Amino acid sequence: MKSAKFITFEGIDGAGKSTHIPYVVSLLESAGHHVVCTREPGGTALGEQLRSLLLHQAMDLETEALLMFAARREHIAQVIAPALERGDWVVSDRFTDASFAYQGGGRKLNVSKLESLEQWVHPNLQPDLTLLFDVPVNVARARLDAARDPDKFEREQKAFFENTRAEYMRRAAQFPNRFRVINSDREIPIIQKELADIIASL
Repeated sequence: MKSAKFITFEGIDGAGKSTHIPYVVSLLESAGHHVVCTREPGGTALGEQLRSLLLHQAMDLETEALLMFAARREHIAQVIAPALERGDWVVSDRFTDASFAYQGGGRKLNVSKLESLEQWVHPNLQPDLTLLFDVPVNVARARLDAARDPDKFEREQKAFFENTRAEYMRRAAQFPNRFRVINSDREIPIIQKELADIIASL
């Protein structure tokens, strides 16, 4: 395997992760890496169609989880795996941790079902680094209220986001070698300094 690495950004809606993706990409490119920047759900033509359904269409919980992983399988096959094989670095706005957090933590889908889907869809692929942007739910919701029209997840109640955030933190504790938890309730330059230090350590 070449020096390719797979970096994922995670966090509840309003945590600010998307704000920092261009900065991290620029750091990697400045270090001489070719970077593929992508997102979930989405990242492929089919994935973007599924994204529209997932974010705006009401559906059964298990249907939602299955469609998330269907979009993910296509994403891996068409984008992530080929990029890593070429030696490119991949930066993705969300990956499987989001399914555990949102469908598992937020919606209370049995975690064993998510684990089965994870083993089916990508048994030998995990991120090399997951940057988890953590912020109190009240702060995240205030940011969302000031932003764009909310999708169906962003319209969820506070308890949903509390449970989603708790599951993210459980995942971070379960996989400490891969996760870095970023306190994103701080000024952007302070967060960027921490991100630069983390990226330099790679």
